[in-house]
Amino acid sequence: MTKRLPVKAHITGNVWKITVQVGSVVSEGDTVVIMESMKMEMPVESEVSGTIVEIVAKEGSSAKEGDILLFIQE
Repeated sequence: MTKRLPVKAHITGNVWKITVQVGSVVSEGDTVVIMESMKMEMPVESEVSGTIVEIVAKEGSSAKEGDILLFIQE
């Protein structure tokens, strides 16, 4: 059985770059989003291996800690 898992922002900041697209296959530890906060870039990494099925965040938008950025199908 497959699971659809959210990837959440671990900091409050701006979504600087989304490094994947729907259909991308990622491995655990791959960078999927780069957040920017206080002029520092921080990668958001996938905690599981799978396929990107939905991207909620938009480049240039702001996100709070805990906001869902995208979903991965395990």
